[in-house]
Amino acid sequence: MTLAPEARHAKPDTPRNLSMVGISALEDWEQSLSPATARVITGDARDTGLPDDSVDLIVTSPPYWQKRDYEHQDQIGQESTPQAYVESMMECLDEWKRVLRPTGSIFLNVGDTYYNRSLMGIPGLLEFDAVQRGWLIRNRIIWTKDGGMPEPAKNRLANRHEYIIHLALKPNYYYDLFGYAEYMGNGANPGDVWKINPERNMGSHLAPYPQELVRRSIMLGCPPQVCLTCNKPRTRVFERTRELDPNRPQAKRAMELADAARLTDDHIRAIQATGVSDVGKATKFQNGTGRNSKEVQRLAAEAKAALGGYFREFTFAKKVTTGWTDCGHGTPARGIVLDPFMGTGTTLKTAQEMGRDAVGVDLLPLMEEREVPAPRTSAK
Repeated sequence: MTLAPEARHAKPDTPRNLSMVGISALEDWEQSLSPATARVITGDARDTGLPDDSVDLIVTSPPYWQKRDYEHQDQIGQESTPQAYVESMMECLDEWKRVLRPTGSIFLNVGDTYYNRSLMGIPGLLEFDAVQRGWLIRNRIIWTKDGGMPEPAKNRLANRHEYIIHLALKPNYYYDLFGYAEYMGNGANPGDVWKINPERNMGSHLAPYPQELVRRSIMLGCPPQVCLTCNKPRTRVFERTRELDPNRPQAKRAMELADAARLTDDHIRAIQATGVSDVGKATKFQNGTGRNSKEVQRLAAEAKAALGGYFREFTFAKKVTTGWTDCGHGTPARGIVLDPFMGTGTTLKTAQEMGRDAVGVDLLPLMEEREVPAPRTSAK
């Protein structure tokens, strides 16, 4: 028996006006593209000189307030007050808003500062002002470490975490949670705490950050391919299977009951199309049953009778990628990652390794310089 179209909505719809290409087609496009490149610009994060709507993701770690003096007249981080520092960062966000594509977002690694024996609350100040400027704060990711710099204070705990603030301009920003969860291997939504120990660094830069931090940000926020004609990113298309995690007793029992009752794949799809709308608190938030066809409702009812309380387990079944969206223009390009405080180029190196093009901007770039823009139009 074939399910009505509504039952197939257990997987995300392909966006309107987009077709779908299979995984092999995406790989074919990849082979036709030029190797990933890195472009270095000597310039200011507040005035990059980049074109409008030209970047898919920004991953960066600006100088923290009152931490390091890079001895440059245009540097950020040595402002006299936290508010002045935040205003400098808001100028950055205004510029980054201009260069980001509509589907773009930012992963901003920033720590706090003790001043006069008190934390200044820098991350919160940045978030508050960003929201006033129209940004969405999607996550405050906690980056934890096993160790860190020795601290002389005897009346407080040593700091062993920093923040990674995820900002977006619009709700429909590119985000590949499925691919990231597969990479992490620990659930459909691995959570907002990242345990990443700093990598050993023998270079001259005083504040490097690890490639793994960049890798996770790019995996979540930068599409592998973008159309040069319409700027739309290719997004993953996936569907649920009937496979559950056998390490969970409830899931294992659900699969046993489904096999004993000889529930078909159509039954399982009906469960997934219906969701858990008839279970507990979910009735207040979901009404999937009412949107599905009579046939889907019948199959779901049969499955419910066989599974009882284990019915909901199949709404958490494993997913598989079936393809990627395709706008049909036939003009693919690599996704582009920008680091406007590039330092030693960790973001650029990682982006290239992951098949994305990269652009780095810095007042004092420590990678080979390849392009120098005009000076800033306004003095700081």
